[in-house]
Amino acid sequence: MAPEAKHDQLKPVQELLESGVVPEMYLQQLKDEHQVGDGPLPLMDGPIIDFSLLSSFNSEELSKLRSALSTWGCFQLVNHGMTSELLDEIRELSKEFFKLPLEEKEKYSSKGDSLEGYGNDNTIRQGNFNWNDKLHLQVHPEHRRQLEFWPEKPQEFRTTLHEYSNKTKEVSKTLFKAMSRSLKLDENRFFELWGDDKEDIIHARFNFYPRCPSANQVVGLKAHTDGSAITVLLQDKEIEGLQVLKDDQWFKVPIIPEAIIIHVGDQLEIASNGIFKSPVHKVVINPKCDRISLAMLPLPNPEKEIGPLKELITEDRPQMFKRLKDYGQIYFTYMASMERQINAVKINY
Repeated sequence: MAPEAKHDQLKPVQELLESGVVPEMYLQQLKDEHQVGDGPLPLMDGPIIDFSLLSSFNSEELSKLRSALSTWGCFQLVNHGMTSELLDEIRELSKEFFKLPLEEKEKYSSKGDSLEGYGNDNTIRQGNFNWNDKLHLQVHPEHRRQLEFWPEKPQEFRTTLHEYSNKTKEVSKTLFKAMSRSLKLDENRFFELWGDDKEDIIHARFNFYPRCPSANQVVGLKAHTDGSAITVLLQDKEIEGLQVLKDDQWFKVPIIPEAIIIHVGDQLEIASNGIFKSPVHKVVINPKCDRISLAMLPLPNPEKEIGPLKELITEDRPQMFKRLKDYGQIYFTYMASMERQINAVKINY
């Protein structure tokens, strides 16, 4: 690789825009095998789930939840108890951070192979790169926060993220209970996967997708599944970009400003023995507008063994996945070569 290409590989995507030229390693052949024709993509029409009904374990809402997680693998969650003011504030602080001068943001740059900090993930990828910068922080458990990566500017960033991450944690706990109940299990069964306040983890990933004049030749995030237990995603309030694959067809995820999107992660698909589906999704780029999002990623402690819950292994549905520790290691090992890294731990009969 030429020295200037290596330098561009390390540069934040946002800074590459200044030259007006998109480096070759970002340009993609975007003809998609899942794209049918050249017309506009259909909108995702999966169910909208009411958290207030889920938290009281309303049977009809639990049925909708199970249907959503076994077909789409994701849904829009409303009435989740987070105020629109809090959602707007965390969105605005995300935008303000990425608008800071480069030298200010670089105070929080990732070091070595660590996920935490500011930058992008392109140095650990092979092939074409994502048109995306990130700020990645571990927010739970609190005693493991590496505050040297937590921006001090904008001024309210730390306190607002603390509040938002605590709310996310409470929403996630209720969701895991509801997911268990939707499968006629004891409500605490998925807490074997995630739910230990001292050990289990939540990462926050702030995503910044700069506008790009060659938007039809770059991709914000390539098609992938998430390696988490679930993902709690706050979309940009104005700019669409998220797309989900279902039945071999891409669908645009519409913006509902007060909603948060819940994705099944690979580790929940494993624990549910394949009943819940970890959806393949990607992010496309807007030619004229920057876009942000915030993904909160609840993860089991890597020392915890995960595998299909024994109640979900039957004669009709034999065990579909191996039992294992540290799925994250497998996820990153196969990141470049598989759209669904979970296939690496699937049991083939």
